Amino acid sequence: MKRLAYSVVFSFVLIQAIFCPVVYCQNGAVQQAKKHSISINKPAPDFFEGALLGNGGMGVVVTTRPDAVVLYFGHNNVWDIRIAEKHRLEIGTFDSVFNMVKALPNTLQNLSDNKWYNEYNRLTSDNYSKPYPRPFPCGSVILGFDRRNVQLLGHTLYISNGLCIVKLLTADKKVLYLKLFTDMQQDRLQIALTDAKGKPCPNIFNRIKLMPDPSTPHDFPACKAEEDLKSGTLSFRQVLPALEPDAYDKQKGNTKDKAFRLSFKANTSLDKISRINWSGNTEQMPELEAALSAKENFFATISLQEGLWFNVPERTTNQAWPSFAQFNKALAASTATWDAYWAKSSVKLGDTFLEQLWYRNLYFFNCAAKDGVNCPGLFANWSYSNIGTAWHGDYHMNYNTQQPFWVTFSSNHLEKNLPYVNLIERLMPVSRNWAKTYYNLPGAYFPHSAYPVEMTMNPYPVPDWGWEISETPWVVQGLWWHYLYSGDEAFLRDRAYQPLKAAVEFLTAYMKRPDAHGSERWRDNKYHIFPTVPPELYGLRPGFQYNYDCVMDLSLTKFVFNAFIKATKVLQTSNSEQALLKDIANILANYPDYPTAKSAKYGQIFVSVPGENDKVVYNVPNALAAAFPGEDYGLHSETVIKQRLKNTYLNQQNEGGNDLVFTNLQAARIGMLDLEQFKRHVQYCLLPNGTATDMVTQTFGRYSDNADFKYMSRMGIWFENFALPAVINECLMQSYNGTISLFPNWPLVKDAEFTDLRAAGAFLVSAKLQHGSVKRVNILSEKGSYLSVLLPWKKGYIFKNNIKARFINSKVSLKTTAGDKFVFYPMK
Repeated sequence: MKRLAYSVVFSFVLIQAIFCPVVYCQNGAVQQAKKHSISINKPAPDFFEGALLGNGGMGVVVTTRPDAVVLYFGHNNVWDIRIAEKHRLEIGTFDSVFNMVKALPNTLQNLSDNKWYNEYNRLTSDNYSKPYPRPFPCGSVILGFDRRNVQLLGHTLYISNGLCIVKLLTADKKVLYLKLFTDMQQDRLQIALTDAKGKPCPNIFNRIKLMPDPSTPHDFPACKAEEDLKSGTLSFRQVLPALEPDAYDKQKGNTKDKAFRLSFKANTSLDKISRINWSGNTEQMPELEAALSAKENFFATISLQEGLWFNVPERTTNQAWPSFAQFNKALAASTATWDAYWAKSSVKLGDTFLEQLWYRNLYFFNCAAKDGVNCPGLFANWSYSNIGTAWHGDYHMNYNTQQPFWVTFSSNHLEKNLPYVNLIERLMPVSRNWAKTYYNLPGAYFPHSAYPVEMTMNPYPVPDWGWEISETPWVVQGLWWHYLYSGDEAFLRDRAYQPLKAAVEFLTAYMKRPDAHGSERWRDNKYHIFPTVPPELYGLRPGFQYNYDCVMDLSLTKFVFNAFIKATKVLQTSNSEQALLKDIANILANYPDYPTAKSAKYGQIFVSVPGENDKVVYNVPNALAAAFPGEDYGLHSETVIKQRLKNTYLNQQNEGGNDLVFTNLQAARIGMLDLEQFKRHVQYCLLPNGTATDMVTQTFGRYSDNADFKYMSRMGIWFENFALPAVINECLMQSYNGTISLFPNWPLVKDAEFTDLRAAGAFLVSAKLQHGSVKRVNILSEKGSYLSVLLPWKKGYIFKNNIKARFINSKVSLKTTAGDKFVFYPMK
């Protein structure tokens, strides 16, 4: 008779060895996703009303006007790659700037009141003030029709397979459907016109028009149009210069130039026709506009090529005529890709809005990111004119870049974290160089802002947000999480270890500096993080008033120190890393406390920096950083800490913009999230296209009563908010501290079921809550990690690979081997 491994924290008695196959809940994610399509039953001409399509590289926005369907194209790889890297010598070194700031009188109200500091800030921000680099929109395509013959009724986006259907009504009352989807394997939009039965229909469009983006700079080489009317092709090619205007020769170009081409291909020949304009004059169709035959059925493809200039040919290559068979074949292939994506995990919730939020945002995330192309910036792969270009559409390392990838871990989409991993690897050379040349320290210091272009210096060396020390540990945290949730030692060794080590080398050296340890300023033996700047708060202050031991710095640095210690044990590098490990141990033994304050209403609370009062309005929710992203505290903490976390949550004020995912995820981590309040917050931020934007929520921080509370909503599609499913996941299951906790922030009166959410330790967890009680829990061990799970029952049964036993303690811990399957049931 087989026996299960004995556990020190629970006891169970072997009942019998029986054949009782483990039944995991069937993944019904595709069926669930089909319930949450997005429809607008009228023309939707605005960019933020249009249906979002994408394959992780190319993005398309499908908008509809009363007289046309307008498609906007973008791509994660297509950027204005020009970059300003001036003032290398004038920027100086950290020590020189630090000593200058240190010498300024602390009686100043703001450092900017000092002429030198003000001029230095302008100098260091000069490169960033240029309008480049930025995502570069790839143009738009108009499918026009005669309103006397056709009415546009609306559109529906089916998130289960990425198919958008535009509904049209002809003059003879026939309903037609324009079907569009992005090919998931290549950068191509497939288009077909069908009737209600899905059969091809004769063309109803009277014109096709390609439009290069109106924001194209005048100092770019002119885009080159190409028309081959007989083959049904319209196309243009745009070169993206590698050099700034004063150094670029438009005639000669540069070997590092890039380019892209947008091409429309119909299934029939095109023609040029004349029309009467508003002045009453006859005019011919201009370049890149043509008419379609009304006799043929309508199929088309729109392709996007991008890369180095010599990889994007001057002339279009011959393409096969689009056909219905080609459309259906491509749709079947793309649907299969979506099916595989949805098969990774699923939820079925007794709350339609939250379930809708989960599926829609995972759909958007899959459209926006994939391995092998640039990591998405602030606004991912959807852009037009200046939409998608605010703050260069770049990588902000004080949460914006990291946040969207939080969803990849618990949602069991680790492959979607790889674009982020690729980005960090790409940033390593410039980050190591900055640590060495600016700080004169080992390791790597990651920049506040970065671009997916060739960089040789820190793009934002301004001594405010550019001195946020928290960004270095924050950048590498996602690499450790990738290992923690996957158990992939090869990944840890080959891709995560060196960035982790480089961050630790910098942080230990920074905290060992005489100014941060042992100086007269401190009068203690602790290692301080000084100077620093809290994320999006205060900036650099006279006398460094709020510029040391920020809770975000302390919690994330401690996280990365502990991660590195564990990594050396896993990879057996402890001996070779003795000196670094000794530094970590010494610093942790003499570590500053998290800053606190006392609120008259709520009692003892955490704050962002020492000396801060309890009335501060935050931009980034700093005060609860020790709970998340620091993961030092949470529901596992002792009672006094949990009460302080609760007090902090009740006391903190956040002005919006950076808090939709962040604050609500923090609340879930400490069991304080009010789901109804969360839903209202999301609804406040929702756009017609189904995405959630960044919205201001209050004044008395950086915003006045004259502020436009919606000013961020038209900047672009906020990629960061696609992490909203992570908030729901944390309500259903938590595992960050090594123990799986079920439904920790979910009301028992609300039914919920989830399949294959991923837990730390490489476990896939499924559970069902129904009629007020948890019915069963399924766990698959992928890597054979030690399993610790807090079950919702004190007694019950466990099946391990069909062997049945009884447990008599709600906390179950046991050894596993890779492939072990467990089912837990309550004792009736």
